[in-house]
Amino acid sequence: MKKIVLLTLLSLVTKISKAQDIDALLAAGVDNAERFAQDYLEPGTNGLMHSMNANWFNTADAKPLGGFEISIIANAAQADDTHKSFLMDISDYNSDPDQDFTIEFEDLANSKNVATALGENESDVNIIITFEDPILGEQQETITLPSGIGDSSANLLPTAYLQGALGLSKGIELKARFIPKINTDDIDLSMYGAGLQIEFTKWLPADKLLPVALSGLVAYTHLDGSYSLTDSGIQGENQRLENNTNTWLFQLIASTKLPVINFYGGLGIIKGTSESDLLGSYELQSGPFFSETVVDPFSVSSEVSAVRGTIGTKLKIGFFRLNAEYHLSEFNAFSVGINFGFR
Repeated sequence: MKKIVLLTLLSLVTKISKAQDIDALLAAGVDNAERFAQDYLEPGTNGLMHSMNANWFNTADAKPLGGFEISIIANAAQADDTHKSFLMDISDYNSDPDQDFTIEFEDLANSKNVATALGENESDVNIIITFEDPILGEQQETITLPSGIGDSSANLLPTAYLQGALGLSKGIELKARFIPKINTDDIDLSMYGAGLQIEFTKWLPADKLLPVALSGLVAYTHLDGSYSLTDSGIQGENQRLENNTNTWLFQLIASTKLPVINFYGGLGIIKGTSESDLLGSYELQSGPFFSETVVDPFSVSSEVSAVRGTIGTKLKIGFFRLNAEYHLSEFNAFSVGINFGFR
């Protein structure tokens, strides 16, 4: 159980802990900080939604009435190079006509590729904010853009669950997955989901004679987490980054029906939304004599709507089952499950 919790924590913490410097960008204006956070966080939250939806099934053959299976599942979505950086055009950060400051790259570039939460800047990328102080005149402040996790996570976004499945007869099977809610000094995390699988071939009069099974699955998964930013270096109260993620999986599944080793696959759609909120109060300095307090500065969100293909295999020896699968989609993913079941 502890390892399952730690594996899922790793995905959220590595993504969010590298993003904690986003609050420093508030000095560049709330709208600019929000614009940057949107591009910076989106690949990470999208990858997490793909990772959350692996291993909902390991066969199309629904369990009979009273049949059950308990599983320990570990998943990981894979980030590629396109998820690790985005083009930051400095003109977008000077587009507000009411903005009383200017922003530029330290090297005066008009635009450049900078790291997302999944990437890493090879060297510090600095922006310079120039503003007019009513007493001291023109002033400048330098901000280093946040880097990402880079190769420290082997380009993986892991999640893990305890999962259960129960047969209800007539080809209907209920599923549920969760990790226990956890609270630490820096992070709170809760994750759970439920699914319904229906085997169509169970409705046929000669289903027991068919060498394959066909079924459909609908599954919902929810994650919410909160990461403390109290060590951000900006004065304020209750500073935190919260994430709320909800996904749906719609999948068609086919599998063989052999006694020991089976193969399965499917085609489906993942749909989901993820919202990240920068919350708390932040005291922003404008020179040595002036400051402004901003409360709950902004929210950013991302959406996933992607086709996913799945291939997998399952070994069954008595009560013990072992399965492994691979998913092809916007974020490829793989998963393994250790299962114990009856019927």
